[in-house]
Amino acid sequence: MFDRHSGGENAVLVHIELPDSQHKEDKDEFIELAISAGLTIKAMVGGSRQSPHARYFIGTGKADEIKQIVEDTQADIVLFNHRLSPAQERNIEELVCCRVIDRTGLILDIFAQRAKTHEGKLQVELAQLRHMSTRLVRGWTHLERQKGGIGLRGPGETQLETDRRLLGDRIKSIGKRLDKVEKQREQSRRARKRGNIQTVALVGYTNAGKSTLFNQLTGGDVYAADKLFATLDPTHRQIEVVPGQLVILSDTVGFIRHLPHDLVAAFKATLQESRQADMLLHIIDAADIRKEDNIAQVYEVLDSIGAGDVPVIEIYNKIDQLDKVQAKVESIDDEHGDRKLPNGAGITNEIVARAWCSAKTGEGIELALQAISKQLDIDWYDLKLLILPPDLNIRSELYDLHVIIDESNLDDGSVELEIKIDAADWRRLNRQTNSRLESCVVGDVPMTEIPEDPIPQY
Repeated sequence: MFDRHSGGENAVLVHIELPDSQHKEDKDEFIELAISAGLTIKAMVGGSRQSPHARYFIGTGKADEIKQIVEDTQADIVLFNHRLSPAQERNIEELVCCRVIDRTGLILDIFAQRAKTHEGKLQVELAQLRHMSTRLVRGWTHLERQKGGIGLRGPGETQLETDRRLLGDRIKSIGKRLDKVEKQREQSRRARKRGNIQTVALVGYTNAGKSTLFNQLTGGDVYAADKLFATLDPTHRQIEVVPGQLVILSDTVGFIRHLPHDLVAAFKATLQESRQADMLLHIIDAADIRKEDNIAQVYEVLDSIGAGDVPVIEIYNKIDQLDKVQAKVESIDDEHGDRKLPNGAGITNEIVARAWCSAKTGEGIELALQAISKQLDIDWYDLKLLILPPDLNIRSELYDLHVIIDESNLDDGSVELEIKIDAADWRRLNRQTNSRLESCVVGDVPMTEIPEDPIPQY
C-alpha cells in the first residue's frame, strides 16, 4: 500500500459521457468546481461508456492512461466528475498512486472551505463524516492483537472497527448539536410569525447571483464572487419592500445537480428556511446557456426537501450580460410550459411571476420589489372586540401577535380592543378559543362575511 497523500493543487480531471441520466454530468461545471476548489488543472481526460466499469468505473485501458498522465504531470490528485463507490475509489488509488476524489468529495471539500459560522462548520463536518464512513480502509494492522495466548491478546476489535465506532460517536454528537440549532431556528420562525413578518427565501442554482441580489436588496455586505458556492452560511435581513411592508429576506445555500444526499441531510436546518418561507425568489442566471437544466434541478431539490408547495417568483438575473433585454415583470397564472423535473415529473411549485433584472447594476430591482409586495399582499381584518372578564386570556394571545391598535378598559372589567389581524392568524386563534374570539366582535361587520379560507393573492 502507498501512503495516502493529503492532496495538492495539481489535478487531473476525469469526465466520462454516460447515457444514464443518473451518471450524466456537465463538463464545464466540473471545471468550474475544480477551479472553485483552488486546484490547478494539469490535464483533462475524457471518454464515453455505455455503463460504469465495476472495478475502475472507467475501464482498464482508460485507467492505465490516467496512471501515465499522473506520472507525466506529477499530479497530486485525480478528480472524477461522477460518484464513485468506495471500492472503485480505492482501486483507482492503488493503480495511480495518488489521491482520488469523486464529485461528491469535491463538493464537500468546497463546502469545507466556504463554511465560516459555527453552524456551517458543523453541517459540513457531519456531511464529510457520513461520506467518510463508507470509505474507511484497513490501516494500523501491525497494532492489531486478536490472537490467543499469553501476551498476544488485544482489545478485541480491529483498528477499522475502532474507527467506525469513533466516527459513529462523532456523527451522533454533531447531530444532537444541529438538532438544537434547528429548534432555535424554529423558535425564531415562530417569533417572526407572531410579529406578522413574512419571510422570503432566495433559492437558485449556485453562482446565479443570489448573494449579489441579497446585497442589492438589503444594502448588506454578504460575500459574493463569481464562483460556485461562494457563500454557504444563511443570512437574514429585514427589508422594506414598499413603504410600510416589512419582510425577512433569507439568503440560502446554492443548489447543484445531483446535490449529495449527505449534504441535504446535514443542511436540513438551513434548507428548512426554504420550506418554511412564505415566498421563494428563484434566482436564475439569464445569461447561462444551461439555465433550463439548472432551473429543473432547482425545482427537483425544492421538491425533495418538502418546499414544492411554496409559491415562487422567478428572478432572471444578469440581464446586463444580454442584448436587447429590458427590465420587466410578468404575471404568471401557474404556467410551467414544457418544463419537467429531471426525473420526468412535473413542477409542483406555483410560479406566480417572473422578473428580469440585474443585481450587479440595480436595473429592474424596483420592479422586482413591487412584484414581491404584490404577491405577499394578504387579507387583513380591521375589527373591534369586546373582551369580557372570563375571556381576558384572549387579550394576551392578541398581544403576543402584536395586532392590538387601541385598548380601553371598562368599569365592569371588560376590555374594548381595536385590532388589525391577518386572516390566517384569525382563523387559527378562533379555532384555539373554540369560536369565543368570534363572539367578541362588535360593530357592523358580521363574521359570516369573512371567508373561511380566503383566496391567496397569487
